[in-house]
Amino acid sequence: MEQVFEKLERCLESCRDRIPFVPKTALVLGSGLGDYAEHFPVEGEIPYREIEGFPVSTVQGHKGRFVFAHVGEVPVVMMQGRVHYYEGYPMTDVVLPIRLMRRMGAEILFLTNAAGGVNYDFQAGDFMMITDQISSFVPSPLIGPNSEKLGPRFPDMSRIYDRDLQEILRNTARELGIPLREGTYLQLTGPNFESPHEVKMCRILGADAVGMSTACEAVAANHMGMRICGISCISNLACGMTEQPLSHQEVQEAADRVAPLFRQLVTESIRNMCR
Repeated sequence: MEQVFEKLERCLESCRDRIPFVPKTALVLGSGLGDYAEHFPVEGEIPYREIEGFPVSTVQGHKGRFVFAHVGEVPVVMMQGRVHYYEGYPMTDVVLPIRLMRRMGAEILFLTNAAGGVNYDFQAGDFMMITDQISSFVPSPLIGPNSEKLGPRFPDMSRIYDRDLQEILRNTARELGIPLREGTYLQLTGPNFESPHEVKMCRILGADAVGMSTACEAVAANHMGMRICGISCISNLACGMTEQPLSHQEVQEAADRVAPLFRQLVTESIRNMCR
């Protein structure tokens, strides 16, 4: 873990001169929010490939850069294109961007993603506030010797998602008239979509939505003392719940369809969190 911390510090040092301000909030842009940064005056950007030793996102539609902008009065660093475990990177590299944003100064982590609905009450286009998570099917980013410079050896995970931030999300959605579901997100490794019985397993375990990211990022952020909130865009009902075969194109199209509402909800929530 000391090697992990040293790599993190090298990444920070290699881009320190290009960080225009100390961010208050770190925002991870999932599917459907890929062009979110274009709606604000960009004050700085750092492509991942220009950061020493940094993993590069290989997923179609993920641009792979940090973008710095003010959302209202809030200084925000946006992660435009996340890194996934299924891309072949070690888990410490998958969460390296989260740790780097924390080292930049961000105190709040706002996670977004596109996810498959496991709850039969959900439908494509719904937004689900993440109230808890299950990440038993991917390795913990904390495996290995611990670095006290990052966080404690055995961090508490009883409240990964900050309750005060959840209340702000609820109130913001209510004010905007945007329906907001609530539930538990489960991360599997991907990149294949789940089988019908894997979806059934997720439901038995208590999940409401399933995806290939987010939970490991939240663990790393919690370890470093960040306040965390998250919203999933339910892009489809998971395998076996309908007769429709699943595809990445379907996920992207569904996320793009509701992107304007998603963008509005995220923007107003960030403003309300930092008042």
